[in-house]
Amino acid sequence: MTGRQGPALSRRSLIGAGLGISAAGLTAAGSGQALAAAGSPGARPASAPARGHAFLAAAMDAYPGHGSIRLTQSYTDQAGLFSTAFTYDNALAILAHLAARTSAGLTRAKALGDALLYAQGHDPAYDDGRLRQAYNVGPYTFYDGSLQPDGFVRADGTANVGTQFGFTGTAVGDMAWAGIALSALARRTGARRFLGGAVRIGEWIERTGRTDEPLGGFKFGVDGANQKLPFTSTEHNTDLICLFGRLARLTGDRAWLERRGRAEAFVRRMWEPSGGFFYTGTNDGVTVNTSPVPEDTQTWTHLALGSRRHSRSLDWAAAELAVLDHSGRVNSTVPAGQSYEGVTFSSASLLANEDAPIATGQPRPDRNGVWFEGTAHLALALRDRGARGDEARARRLIASTEKAQDLLGGGQTVGGKPLPERCGVVSASSPLDTGFGFGYYPYRHTGATAWYLMAAARYNPLQV
Repeated sequence: MTGRQGPALSRRSLIGAGLGISAAGLTAAGSGQALAAAGSPGARPASAPARGHAFLAAAMDAYPGHGSIRLTQSYTDQAGLFSTAFTYDNALAILAHLAARTSAGLTRAKALGDALLYAQGHDPAYDDGRLRQAYNVGPYTFYDGSLQPDGFVRADGTANVGTQFGFTGTAVGDMAWAGIALSALARRTGARRFLGGAVRIGEWIERTGRTDEPLGGFKFGVDGANQKLPFTSTEHNTDLICLFGRLARLTGDRAWLERRGRAEAFVRRMWEPSGGFFYTGTNDGVTVNTSPVPEDTQTWTHLALGSRRHSRSLDWAAAELAVLDHSGRVNSTVPAGQSYEGVTFSSASLLANEDAPIATGQPRPDRNGVWFEGTAHLALALRDRGARGDEARARRLIASTEKAQDLLGGGQTVGGKPLPERCGVVSASSPLDTGFGFGYYPYRHTGATAWYLMAAARYNPLQV
């Protein structure tokens, strides 16, 4: 879909390029066995979650000749991001592997956790606990003809930061999710190295993100030039409620409780009681951004807070961001005879300009494109709330996501290798405009697949 005109950027990709959002190891052989079970001719069809895990395995093992220390490629090759592995997506992959509660899943989760620790300890420029937005995990030829020859670990031993796309900044939200994943590993394994990595992440956020602006909270992070960004995000501070709460429990240090309280106070200030939803955040620390309203600030807040008072945000997301995508829709890429229900990214997605491309070189958006990552965490949040009708609604959303895994994104590859059939969830049913300056597209995606697996397993990654 992107051809040679450039890649489709992820929501988590913008800071490294200097752009701001408006406060929005198994062995290769072992993996092969899992993939054979999922997609080999004559094999009994695996369950939908098993096929999701097979995708995560394939994306993790896509470059077997480039070292045992590795991360998971975020999108299939067709997205145009080559071997990019976003920190956020890999944190989700760790959590999805842990949600499986199998020895194989634990082995993979530990391998990915150790890779994040390697990146933290072998950054080419900094030794302060930060992780970058994304890394390269395999070789490729970039659009300008330049070669990127390395795997995740470069020849000089440094972590291979995703400089080609400008994914060199550090976002508080990405760091928080990495810390959440490492803290989950610390609790599951008792290994001190994982807790140490999570603490370093928390300390970096405290040093870099804390603000005394009127709305408080922790700010967005730094760009690729290490300049602090002015935004404060509801989503990011929601992540910190979990991370800081876990660090308080795991370390016994009460300073983390104060930091948790600061993040939570910011999130609660973003609540709109008359509408029953959370705003996206602030650009200046003084004025609340009232538009667009994104989906994740409605679902993640419930998963982190578990607040009955604020649980109406799930009803707002389920009603106000509901979409039904089918081939009759303008700009839909869904094949004839298929339809998918779920939610879109934000209130602005429903008003996208259908006559113009999402970005230069990209397709035009479908206002009813389903964002499967968000659809999955809405399903999980509804299951967690457990009010009347929630389970039935969650099952419909999960069924739609599983159908997408079966039928969308066929023929896609990772590391140039075919995927097993019906493995991995696409990020969107059709091209959709997030309203924050970028889009999502029908490419199989580690993040969307991981959220689906957690929803299917009833695993809340934001619970302290």
